[in-house]
Amino acid sequence: METDKVISLFFSFLSLIISSTTAWLTLFRKGKIKMTAPSLFFLGPDGSNDDLKVYLKSLLYCTSNKGRLIENMYVKLQRGETSQNFNIWVHGEKDNLSRGSGLFVGQNGVVLNHHFLLPKDGSRFYLLAGNYKLNVYAMIVGENKGYLLETIKFEISKTQENNLKEKGVGIFFDRGVDTIGYVSYVEMRKEKPDDLFESMLAFERVKRSDNPLGA
Repeated sequence: METDKVISLFFSFLSLIISSTTAWLTLFRKGKIKMTAPSLFFLGPDGSNDDLKVYLKSLLYCTSNKGRLIENMYVKLQRGETSQNFNIWVHGEKDNLSRGSGLFVGQNGVVLNHHFLLPKDGSRFYLLAGNYKLNVYAMIVGENKGYLLETIKFEISKTQENNLKEKGVGIFFDRGVDTIGYVSYVEMRKEKPDDLFESMLAFERVKRSDNPLGA
């Protein structure tokens, strides 16, 4: 009889632990915001002007059911000791672009086009030959510092640097399928479109490099 009580208490205690763990995982655990590696990113002139911008498309998701709220996003482009923050965040689809001012990210994730522009304080950043790092950050509500989502490493060659000096020229990076890394190519815009999607259609390819670059 005592054995039955002990077994009953054990399973009751085990059930309580499982229920508490499930409640914590689904209701209370904040989780973390994650980002998949972009299949494509772009550095070049904005559609409405010649100021440099960064574009990428990726999936954002949260590791908990509760989800998290992103207050802002920005990227830091770094070449050697030189770095520049692109702190103006715009996201959305072609006909529905809006200034980023809060985004809820759940466990199922959200896919968006992200455009990052230079601050309106006269900052400039020139695409010179060299090795680069592109760090993508999110500002989470309730936290006081940027949370690093992804680091992308790539290279710009001297030939690409010379091509990028021409007006209206930008550089695309496609993620490789058979190799880890990105394949880059420079394109020239024929006209000034309103957004990146139109610019991709209006660009004329002037050079393509088939060498995969470091991810």
